[in-house]
Amino acid sequence: MKEKNKKSRIEELVATFEAGKLTRRDFIKKATALGLSMAGALTIADRFFSKTRQAYAAQVDRSKLSKELNIYNWSDYIAEDTIPNFEKEFGVKVNYDTYEDNEAMLAKLQSGATGYDIVVPTGYMIEIMLIQGLLAPIDHDIIPNLKGVSDELRDPPYDPGRKHSVPWQWGTTGFAYNSKKVSGKIDSWKLLWDPQYKGKITLLDDMRSAISVALKYRGYSLNSTSKSELMEAKKMLMEQKPLLKAYISAPVKSLLISGEVWLSQLWVGDTLMAKDENNDIEYCIPKEGCEIWDDNLAIPKTAPHKYTAQVWMNYCLRPEVSAGVSNFVHYATPVEAAKKLIDKSDLNNPGIYPPPEVMKRLEFQKDVGEATRLYDQIWTELKAA
Repeated sequence: MKEKNKKSRIEELVATFEAGKLTRRDFIKKATALGLSMAGALTIADRFFSKTRQAYAAQVDRSKLSKELNIYNWSDYIAEDTIPNFEKEFGVKVNYDTYEDNEAMLAKLQSGATGYDIVVPTGYMIEIMLIQGLLAPIDHDIIPNLKGVSDELRDPPYDPGRKHSVPWQWGTTGFAYNSKKVSGKIDSWKLLWDPQYKGKITLLDDMRSAISVALKYRGYSLNSTSKSELMEAKKMLMEQKPLLKAYISAPVKSLLISGEVWLSQLWVGDTLMAKDENNDIEYCIPKEGCEIWDDNLAIPKTAPHKYTAQVWMNYCLRPEVSAGVSNFVHYATPVEAAKKLIDKSDLNNPGIYPPPEVMKRLEFQKDVGEATRLYDQIWTELKAA
């Protein structure tokens, strides 16, 4: 009788998993707890994802596939199995380089780098790269999984009709803090100017993001083109400079984990990856608001392997692939069906999926046109101070 009940519970669990109500990780954990062997649980999970893969796989002309694919992405921004699974399925070797900000990626392409097949620009940078003629158009027939993208990301203003890009991940840029070291009310950018935390504060090593902190704190748009507002932001950041440990981006995670840094302007996913190692790390979207962004897969006009790059795009838009990346890096998936496969703790985290009242306080970066020169000047002076 007990064996019959056990079998019934396992069958019910499998049905729940295949209905998309459990992540792969949760299914395996619950299945083994019910007495199913690890090998048995993995077989069921892999069989399910094989069916899903077939449902979302496009017809690929393998004669057009290149032997290699060259990807240039942000650091710490992909799941451990994303590339190996692609290589195994398509027989393509992936070469993977990383960068720390949009401007570094843009500068590399402007300087004549011609070997990259995939880059991962933020929305505003797509707009800039299109103006400069740096991106190749994409063929939607090779990327049918675009139809599964969430409505809000299907037709972005920086790339109407998704003619040159597909979404990768999206998120917010608030600040991380050590809950054992930072006290009082934690809801404002003001904390990053508090002298009691001198030497324990960092801002992102990214011109637009760093300057946005002062702009938002003063109640201005992070896309301000006003000289007076930008000079005010510069003054504030100059006053803050003696309190900073550094302008630093992805590498700050290790400093948060070790306790060397207590307050850090940071992306939500990197904050939560640090929290995986140090449970004292928390994330705040300040009351003044902050940046919301979406990163995209795009193909440089000089890419040597454009067909394979589009196969990669379609692969990354499969629900199980996109969810796998999101669950690993703690950012939001752009694929609607993938949400069923997201860890519940992430799906219910307002830092990753902000509720409507929080969304009202968020802004996307936009190309600021001629004002970019003023931002460049401010950034150069800040870094030199």
